[in-house]
Amino acid sequence: MDAPKPLIGVLDEPGEYRDALADTIARDGLAVLAAQRLEDLPAETSLVVAHARAVPSLAWASLTERLPTVVVSDSRLDADLLTAVDVGLVDYVVEPMRHGQLLRRMIRKAIELRRLEDERNLDRERLAQLNQHLEELNESLETHLALLRLDQQAGGQIQRKLLPPHPQTLGGITCDYWLMPSLYLSGDFLDFQRFDNRFTLFYFADVSGHGASSAFVTVLLKYLCNRWLNEWDGKQPDRLPSDWLAALNRELLDTGIGKHATLFVGVIDHVDHCLYYSLGAQLPKPLLVAEGIAVELPGEGMPVGLFPNVDYPRLSYRLPADFTLWLCSDGILECLPGETLDMRLRELEQRIVTCTTLERLRDSLALHASGDIDTEEDLSGEELPDDLTIMMLSGFGDDH
Repeated sequence: MDAPKPLIGVLDEPGEYRDALADTIARDGLAVLAAQRLEDLPAETSLVVAHARAVPSLAWASLTERLPTVVVSDSRLDADLLTAVDVGLVDYVVEPMRHGQLLRRMIRKAIELRRLEDERNLDRERLAQLNQHLEELNESLETHLALLRLDQQAGGQIQRKLLPPHPQTLGGITCDYWLMPSLYLSGDFLDFQRFDNRFTLFYFADVSGHGASSAFVTVLLKYLCNRWLNEWDGKQPDRLPSDWLAALNRELLDTGIGKHATLFVGVIDHVDHCLYYSLGAQLPKPLLVAEGIAVELPGEGMPVGLFPNVDYPRLSYRLPADFTLWLCSDGILECLPGETLDMRLRELEQRIVTCTTLERLRDSLALHASGDIDTEEDLSGEELPDDLTIMMLSGFGDDH
């Protein structure tokens, strides 16, 4: 359907002149309606062509405010024409019958300019409505983010309660750690418990990803390991780490949450000075330092929670009388120089040998954020690319 033609109103005294003016305007197919007063024109009028003599001097201002106006006159010296020019008409034409084509061109141009102005006004109105809507959405988002931040902070406090006290010494073995979540919650987790006078158990986990979903897995890990520890009879310590990893692998697969983890599980025999352990894709590998020399604990294992029916290795290592065992999550690799993984692993090994304490190793990473998961302060000042955890066990010293 064709768009309706714009209606052009002609204001002048009735007579042959007005009729001739209307015919001149209508030659290009424009719709024209002649009237003596502005009030006689319908609301859909797009533009007014007014003769200078037809509008009182005081009425020009209200006319030009209401509609685009083209004034016609028979003389440039017409006083009414000069009055109309002063109040802001669109344009004027002298002797319109002789310049009909120019008049029609002016009318079409004025109508197009008015259409563009109306579109701009509509766009401004829509933009104002959109801005208001965006402000409301932003306010709602800020509210939800604040609630989420409070939930995350509360979750972080709960997660802190699940961690073991540190540093602590059990049967001549001292455990200390430093855990820095990437934001509020961590996918890294660890534990260190004395089973009886002979055995101490510990594990070190790095759940894939970080944030709430990974932190929930650490809660599950804490619950399962406590349950399995209560069920253990203290026999066959060499089997316990690998059996734990196999059982955890089944549990994670059964949950269907799509999370996996790298783990190291160890049992320290205080009588035989032996470490029984198993590991699942631990990276960096655990480093044991004795007499200033660092060695990687041997062994390989699959990640936990990815593949069914995985057998994890049963490994053991004779502990020297005085040792330090370091375990780090892969977040530490983001803080070390080096273009390749091997270069960063060698850098980590050198720092572990030279940094004999946990505080020295932490300080050597030159992190701007100095807090850890034990602090109640807001750690969001610098978001780390990944959770970062360091665990250090040392012994036996003079305890034989």
